Order: sequence, then C-alpha cells, then structure tokens
Amino acid sequence: MDSFTVSKEDLEIIEKQLGRCVSNVLTIEKRCIYGYPQVIKSFPLKDGKPFPTLYWLTCPYLVEEVSKLEAQQKIAEIEKIIQNDPELKQQMIRAHGVEIEKRMKLLGEKINSLPENMIKKLKETGIGGIEDFSKIKCLHLHYASYLDGENNPVGGIVDRYIAKKCCDDSRCEKLKS
Repeated sequence: MDSFTVSKEDLEIIEKQLGRCVSNVLTIEKRCIYGYPQVIKSFPLKDGKPFPTLYWLTCPYLVEEVSKLEAQQKIAEIEKIIQNDPELKQQMIRAHGVEIEKRMKLLGEKINSLPENMIKKLKETGIGGIEDFSKIKCLHLHYASYLDGENNPVGGIVDRYIAKKCCDDSRCEKLKS
C-alpha cells in the first residue's frame, strides 16, 4: 500500500475529521476517492505514553458507518464468527502480531529508553492495546488496519457489512479552511 506524506492542509482536515488535535500522525495510508485522508498511521507513542493504535480511521462517513455496526451489537456477533472459525481465529491472532511487529519497528532503538511497563504494553498488546486477542475492542481500528491492506479478518467482515464505501457528498470538502 502506498503511504502519503502529511501536509499542513491534510493535518487540518484530519483534525477536523476527528474533532481533536493530533500530534503523532506519521503518514496518510489511504485516501478516499475525493482525495481526503481516510486512514492514517500513528506513531506508537503520544505525549510520552504508549499509543498502541497504528491505523486510525479518519473518514467521517466510514466512522459513521462503522459506529452504526457497533450500535447494532456487531462486535459480539463478529467475535462469535471469529471464535467459531479456527482459520479466522488464527488470522486475527496474526493480525495482532503484525501490528505489534510494525509498532516495534517504528519505535526502533527508542524502545530501549522506555520504562519496562511501557515496553511490556507496546510488545504484548494488540490492535488498540487489547490484551485478549480473542476479543474485539473497536471495529474502527480493525477496519482501518484492513483498509491499509492488512489481512485483518475483523476488518474484512466489517468491509462486507458496509455496502457503500464512500460518501456521495464529498463531506470533507466542507472541512477545508
């Protein structure tokens, strides 16, 4: 997957998409058909603390669609699907492992200067900082991972639930300064 550098304009859009300031954006991993940020990659530390979420869904339309799925109790449904399929279960464990590997690679030598409890958190927790790899914390994080091209079975299931993958109204256009 291609990643894109983050311009000042992109950062302003991302902050408006998320409704908050962001300080650890590394790259834009995916853009929508209108050219706006859809998935970003974050540095695994934020304000000196572990930030174990590498991929973040920023597209307001997709965030809304995934939030609807969560409101419909799809987390529990997808957990059951994954637990009842040994291959999907293994794919989910691998997806967490891949995220940990990428996180550690991004940290590089910096990991050695961190306190032991932080190192443990960054090395042993999966997507979104989850400790139990059989559970799902948030569909948004898994979907962002999937959209970045990871073999994330939770994100794949979410993708099948979402019929339309982008908004019709180029809503991020309204976020431009």
